Amino acid sequence: MDTSEKIWHLIARTLNGEATIPEQQELMEMLRRDESLHQQYDLLARIWAEKQGSFRDEDRDAARNTISRIINKAEFGSDLVEIIPVRSRLRRRRTWMAAASVLVILLSGWLWINRQPGEVKEKKQEIIEAQKGSRSRSMLPDGSTVWLNAGSKIYYADADFSGATREIRLEGEAFFDIVKQPEHPFIVHTSGIDIKVLGTAFNVKSYPEDKTVETTLYRGSVKVFRHEESEKKAIQLIPNEKLILAKKAAIDPPGLSKEKDIKPSPAKEIPASFTIAHIDSTKKENERFETAWLYSRLEFRGDSFEELARKLERWYNVTIVFTDEKVKDLSFNGLFEKETVEQAFKYLKEANNTFNYKISNHEISVGSAQ
Repeated sequence: MDTSEKIWHLIARTLNGEATIPEQQELMEMLRRDESLHQQYDLLARIWAEKQGSFRDEDRDAARNTISRIINKAEFGSDLVEIIPVRSRLRRRRTWMAAASVLVILLSGWLWINRQPGEVKEKKQEIIEAQKGSRSRSMLPDGSTVWLNAGSKIYYADADFSGATREIRLEGEAFFDIVKQPEHPFIVHTSGIDIKVLGTAFNVKSYPEDKTVETTLYRGSVKVFRHEESEKKAIQLIPNEKLILAKKAAIDPPGLSKEKDIKPSPAKEIPASFTIAHIDSTKKENERFETAWLYSRLEFRGDSFEELARKLERWYNVTIVFTDEKVKDLSFNGLFEKETVEQAFKYLKEANNTFNYKISNHEISVGSAQ
């Protein structure tokens, strides 16, 4: 199977929800190396998700067969010759572009033909998701780009961002690169707080099980304030600052959250429920701790085993069960990049041999070595 055929094989399996974690990671690496291919994939994924949500249950399997047939035959050009003959003479490395165009047309036609008589499409909530064990990159309706870490979702109801504000809701972790539109502020809602931006690059970490919400600013400016409070009470960040907020403080202050090994900024008066930390701007972007996940690195600093277990569950799409409560308090520092889950636990065991573990399929039990 050559490179072009391999790409289509991976795209077909991913869009149909059949790809394994290694296959998803392989596809993301291919897309990372080819920006135009990544844009086409984002378009296909968005259209496929929208159409799939509109299908009746009895039509969904047939729709999956349609997308599989087009993608799997795209490499050989048999379908493309009938629809757009001029494409049949293009080199194989361009075949995916023609297939993408055909797929868009066919999916649109499928929806039109199979809709119920008199059916009116209702406005629905859009969802973009990165499954556990994978990370994703998507383009929002305004041209802004969002990267989602494993086990994360964003929701937005305004499908074309045509309202006075561009608003999304986040569960998990995301990096945003927002197109500047002063007349249409961009707002992220998460865990009881709002983050208001104009044109900005920033990272937000707010998994449901996390105790804090972290907002790290790299470019532009953001205002962060509690959902129930006035924007006048917002904390404004400048580039290379990270705001850390205990989740309980977003609803019921006070509460203080401090980041280890990072000195708080002395230049600001911060309410007691907030901490602002400086980010080391001398490091290259791909070396920074806060966004290591964007470069396929899982880094951890002084995490308890319980905290690390949650990260490992999302990173490797596994379930970790502790059979001894004491083990949860073990502390670890390090990073994983290309390691398998088996290798990751082997290294953790070498770092601290006071625990034992057993891996069975996608479940890992962890207990005391005594």
